[in-house]
Amino acid sequence: MRSLALVLLMLMAGAAAAREAAPVSDEPALEQRVMRLSTELRCLVCQNETLADSRADLAIDLRNQIRDQMRAGKSDDEIKAWLTDRYGDFVLYRPPVKSGTWLLWFGPFVLLIAAVAALLRYLHRRRARTDGAQVTAEEHRQAQALLAEDMRDEAP
Repeated sequence: MRSLALVLLMLMAGAAAAREAAPVSDEPALEQRVMRLSTELRCLVCQNETLADSRADLAIDLRNQIRDQMRAGKSDDEIKAWLTDRYGDFVLYRPPVKSGTWLLWFGPFVLLIAAVAALLRYLHRRRARTDGAQVTAEEHRQAQALLAEDMRDEAP
């Protein structure tokens, strides 16, 4: 019981001594610019998060590098060019339309068109198979007999 009380006391002391995280920069305009540009960039570790949203160590390092380059006077386009030279178009959340990214931009539409074409072909073949099927007189008589038998079984 004493050890539990001691652990709780240490946790409370740690919480009391904790301070709010210090901002990365004392320049709010710079931080706003860093975060705005970071929303246009993909985290290379998480891949489904923006650089602004990611808490990965690499994302923090990249934001710090972006901040340093902004302090050095580089424009957003220059920083994006530096990142794409280093990591490729993958780092951009909206990569440019060029021959290397055609599959990325138009691939989903090509797959959709192919799926619709396959569905239409399947339905056409299915209709062609069922249109030519005729019920013979014997099959018709057997079906009538089964229905009549079923009706007798349901009658009270």
